[in-house]
Amino acid sequence: MKTIGLIGGMSWESTAHYYSGLNEGIKAKLGGLHSAKIAMVSVDFAPIEKLQHLGDWDATADILIDAAKNVEVAGADFVMICTNTMHEVAPKIEEEISIPILHIADATADAIKDKEFKKVGLLGTAFTMKRAFYKGRLTDKHNIEVITPNDEERKIVHDVIYQELCLGEIKDTSKAVYLKIIERLAKAGAEAVILGCTEIGMLVNQSDTNVILLDTTAIHAEKAVELATE
Repeated sequence: MKTIGLIGGMSWESTAHYYSGLNEGIKAKLGGLHSAKIAMVSVDFAPIEKLQHLGDWDATADILIDAAKNVEVAGADFVMICTNTMHEVAPKIEEEISIPILHIADATADAIKDKEFKKVGLLGTAFTMKRAFYKGRLTDKHNIEVITPNDEERKIVHDVIYQELCLGEIKDTSKAVYLKIIERLAKAGAEAVILGCTEIGMLVNQSDTNVILLDTTAIHAEKAVELATE
């Protein structure tokens, strides 16, 4: 079994779901007392969040490069960045380590193509919904059309992530708003909606809507289990 490298803590709430999902996946695949071999560095999210909103992505990259190097030294065979947004700096991290990064957008694209979807909606932080590192990768590399909420809705989605979900706060009012946005994306032609922030699955899940949801935390973890056991 390969050792999975995790860069977590962004937020720790979602990283806990990663850890659980990876171990549950390994147990389901290998049975018995098997559990995932994991090397993890969990960073402090507060300074990263400030740098994100200042637009200082180079400084955030430096923090994650250091974490990735430590994960590699600890014996990881590949790296997972346990957040969608920080894949913005994945290329910079790749330049500094010798093991591959399992990119969350590529894992999500595989799930989309498995279902033969051509057009999907995307929810996430404002960075993920607007910048090219995620949305552009799905379109340019995987030929998947991506639509996002309007400006007002994007702000709501973003604020709920940082002001509630990253703090472990789950509010029914926010859930209702998210579900309305999901429905609007479906009416705009989305065949499924990507939960493109690793915390969103804490707020809404498939039992809440008839619209197909693609939970990137679960998808990322499932792909890692496949790689670790092949």
